Amino acid sequence: MTQIQERQSYVHFHGAPAKGKILMVASSPSISKQTGWPIGFWIAELTHPLRVFQEAGYEIELVSTEGGKLEMDGYSNPTDPSGYSAHDVISLGYLQKPEFNAMLENTKKLTEIKPADYAAIFLVGGQGPMYTFRGNKDLEKLFVEFYESGKPSAAVCHSTTLLLEAKKSNGELLVHGKTWTGFADAEEEFADQAVGMKIQPYRIEDEARKISGTTFKVAAPFASYAIQDGNLITGQQQNSGAAAAEMVVEMLSH
Repeated sequence: MTQIQERQSYVHFHGAPAKGKILMVASSPSISKQTGWPIGFWIAELTHPLRVFQEAGYEIELVSTEGGKLEMDGYSNPTDPSGYSAHDVISLGYLQKPEFNAMLENTKKLTEIKPADYAAIFLVGGQGPMYTFRGNKDLEKLFVEFYESGKPSAAVCHSTTLLLEAKKSNGELLVHGKTWTGFADAEEEFADQAVGMKIQPYRIEDEARKISGTTFKVAAPFASYAIQDGNLITGQQQNSGAAAAEMVVEMLSH
């Protein structure tokens, strides 16, 4: 029942003039210290929310940790020979659009923007954030600024690593007293077994469960699962981006 209501919340606005801008933040390309692989953002975690936001009539600006050209994780590319994301027709559709590819070619650095210009913030996940978001004081400051001004503040999948350390202006962890989600241990286990090695330097669920005064919840592995607690919105993994985006739109429409 809830899903139907959420779906209506953005289809209703289809074709409407732009209502405002939503800031999306992705990881700049990096190299995994665990595997030596090139890593970046997970494309479904950009395109699926992007579709929700655009159909609801919002403009999007994509920025990154370092600025410049962005690279998607290979396994997230629907045309990758592995076939891992071959089912992702939404991303496949976006990759045919010149304006989408242009957006990836040259992003601003996240320190160049003014939060006042945007209605909400949405952090895109992937493997890159485990290195480029964790401990990133500029990104923590930006996210907290949106959160403390009462704007929808969303993170999905591995981008939720930011919430392990992000503190409010009073010095308290942003997730203190909050219920939230992120990439689950069971999902890390699946990924590690699929490639035959430990992929991540640490696991978000493990770290989150060490924090007292917060509630970290996960659903079944790779199920669409998002949680809204006040204006903090979190999604479990790549299949949860649209659900988290729907919550952002729902908040903005009230």
